[in-house]
Amino acid sequence: MATTIEPTRVKELRERTGAGFMDCKRALEETDGDIDQAVALLRERGLASAAKKAGREAREGLVSSYIHTGGRIGVLIEVNCETDFVARTDEFQKLVRDLAMQVAGLRPDYATIQSIPAEAVEAKRRELSADESVQAKPEHIRSQIVEGQLKKWYQQAVLYEQPFRDSDQTVGQLVTDAVARIGENIRVRRFVRYELGEEL
Repeated sequence: MATTIEPTRVKELRERTGAGFMDCKRALEETDGDIDQAVALLRERGLASAAKKAGREAREGLVSSYIHTGGRIGVLIEVNCETDFVARTDEFQKLVRDLAMQVAGLRPDYATIQSIPAEAVEAKRRELSADESVQAKPEHIRSQIVEGQLKKWYQQAVLYEQPFRDSDQTVGQLVTDAVARIGENIRVRRFVRYELGEEL
């Protein structure tokens, strides 16, 4: 016999995940009413559907700006989605603003790891390999150390690898969750960050 799911449980799950009513109800039925397990199940399904959407063309979207209080830092960002309809939604516009604020605060150089020119990755790898602390280690573990340090560099230099605000979530996971909720491919195409007096 199927578990009877209280409407208040469905409502709570919807508020936590942004998923549709029937999806939440099914997830709760499949997990015997356990909200945390239902959240995990919906996230798995959302990630699977987001992965399918990743190949779809995204040419609509928004070019938006964010000027930090005091006018000392400004960001221009282009975030793409598949349709003009989604670009006009409050949810998409809030996502774009959050991404612009992330760029203002954490100064990434690249949107994704794939967008880093191969020569820039190689130059960073050489720089890390030449470091005295790496050279002092046994030769057979140096490449592992360099790869670990490269991963740390990605978390600073790449927008999608950065932690989003004070959460455990990366910006990449934030975008993937938005893709799963909204139902369209979304990607940060480009951004530029200005800081008053920079490079003078």
